[in-house]
Amino acid sequence: MEIILLENILNLGSIGDKVNVKNGYGRNFLLKKGKALRFNKENLELVNKKKDQLIKKNQEIKNKYKDIAKLVQNKTFVFVKESKENGELYGSIKPKEITNLIKEKTKAEVSPSQIILKDELNKIGTFKAEINFHSEVKTSISIKVDKVQSK
Repeated sequence: MEIILLENILNLGSIGDKVNVKNGYGRNFLLKKGKALRFNKENLELVNKKKDQLIKKNQEIKNKYKDIAKLVQNKTFVFVKESKENGELYGSIKPKEITNLIKEKTKAEVSPSQIILKDELNKIGTFKAEINFHSEVKTSISIKVDKVQSK
């Protein structure tokens, strides 16, 4: 499926680029979320006319995410969970729990889909996670998992 991008998308392209994507990704994500238009002459002319406006809007979004990224950058978020004798948790920590903790501690709005975990958080220790706010704005956080102290 050929589409024209309405915003910068990581690993895909920039505003106004004509790209080929799989039908499902194009239909179910890019077109549905308003991130792209189907490629045809009318849409190409429309995007070229609106390109400055789209770039300005993209810059505003990028600046907003830069501010949020500064709030959480290189911070450590601590979870206290019950664990087995060998240090494994009874359940893993999911991105939704991480976003709730970030919001509670820093008041920053982060969606679970923006969190990229390198490892599954299912044992005691410190883990690195990336937050991908925007195609040009990323930051790292640390997640520390401690066990509940027994009495």
